[in-house]
Amino acid sequence: MRNLLKYAGIAVLVTGLAACDGKNDKAADGQDASSSQSAQNVTLMEGKLSFALPPGMSDKSGKLGTQANNMHVYADNSGQKAIIVIEGDSSSEGLDTLAGRLEAQQRSRDPQLQVVANKSISVKDHQLQQLDSVISANNQSSWSSVVLGKIDGKLMTLQITLPADNQQQAQTEAESIIQSITLK
Repeated sequence: MRNLLKYAGIAVLVTGLAACDGKNDKAADGQDASSSQSAQNVTLMEGKLSFALPPGMSDKSGKLGTQANNMHVYADNSGQKAIIVIEGDSSSEGLDTLAGRLEAQQRSRDPQLQVVANKSISVKDHQLQQLDSVISANNQSSWSSVVLGKIDGKLMTLQITLPADNQQQAQTEAESIIQSITLK
């Protein structure tokens, strides 16, 4: 559980840094979209988890200076769009309890946190917990969707962070990634 909170803290830190970036990278985003038009399929956890990586995002895992081989980071060149996948230790706690703890941790860092949803979802006979929120920092907002699940007894955390200038668009893009998740 302690490792989950540590990695969730790292994910929230990355989210905060992306929200605090303050750069307007519309030109760079357009360039990214044109260079990679189709989504790539990412497979992790020995083939047990896969999802569609949106165009313009690539593997940045080695660029964060972490040696942890159980954390994978995918981001665009601006760092404002990110997907972080963490394979944690086993936990006997329920996913709803873990999501509640994660929500409390996010709220302690961001008193203006807006929780949009904290719900149970099902992906191919696997129960997952989805926590959607809007995180604010320095007059900028980021959409955050965190999906928690247990795969072979190990806790899996997938966090999607997107700029929330257009909250509906960010929510739709995050939901598209979540709907592409397949579990074996």
